[in-house]
Amino acid sequence: MNRKASPLTSVIMIPVALLVGLPLYYIVVNTFKTQGEMSTSPLALPQQLYLENYRTVFESVPLASSFTNTLYVTALSILLMLLIGSTAAYGMIMRNSVFNRWFGVALLLGFIIPGQSTLIPLYRLLVDIHLVNTLTGLVLLYSAGSIFCYFLIQGYMRTVPFEIIEAARIDGAGVFGIYWRIVLPLIRPILVTVGVFQTMWVWNDFITPNVFLSSPEKKTLVLQVYTAVGQFSTNWPSFMTLSVIVLIPMVVFFILTQRHIVNGLLAGGVKG
Repeated sequence: MNRKASPLTSVIMIPVALLVGLPLYYIVVNTFKTQGEMSTSPLALPQQLYLENYRTVFESVPLASSFTNTLYVTALSILLMLLIGSTAAYGMIMRNSVFNRWFGVALLLGFIIPGQSTLIPLYRLLVDIHLVNTLTGLVLLYSAGSIFCYFLIQGYMRTVPFEIIEAARIDGAGVFGIYWRIVLPLIRPILVTVGVFQTMWVWNDFITPNVFLSSPEKKTLVLQVYTAVGQFSTNWPSFMTLSVIVLIPMVVFFILTQRHIVNGLLAGGVKG
């Protein structure tokens, strides 16, 4: 059944959308202005497209290496989180025992502990295993996000018809074969959804790389924006230009994957 949008909804949502979009408009429009033009008319459209800010940023900021670092950390972290989260959920679903309840409680406690309170112990741990100030160490830290993946994937995995797994067992399929050939294809929607959420988290995270990375050549894109606060302290249009450049990959990623977010969450709710 098609439902018409309520006029009240439009009256509320349009001002909210404008309010949320105003900061983005402010940043984008000022990337095409000179410092003087931005000071005199920050909200007006530029009199002409001033592209010098983009040239300045690309020449003074190592965006290529930072993008490569961010892509490496994000891709490997998401792969580990989905692998660990899905295998853990699969193991708990297949093994129905009292242990599952206590295991879930332990994971829940680990999930609700603020990450900031564990920074010092984690730093000392990475120092001991010689992974501090390395991208691999960063990936290892982000793999703790597997707990979040586990809870979402487990809830969705419970909607998978157990008769399919039993039929595969009768046909002689092993535990890993069932997981790889049957379970993974069936839970693909939630894997995509969780992957999108975690990708946006890792890509935009600031605290973890700021604490555990110190070498300039290993900086992520978000750290480059933080560094630029001092570098472009008297050139705000260039700073905003860098911010826009860093935002572009995530904006494109979200636009391309927003359908999968909604479908993944709705699929789990409908099946349940």
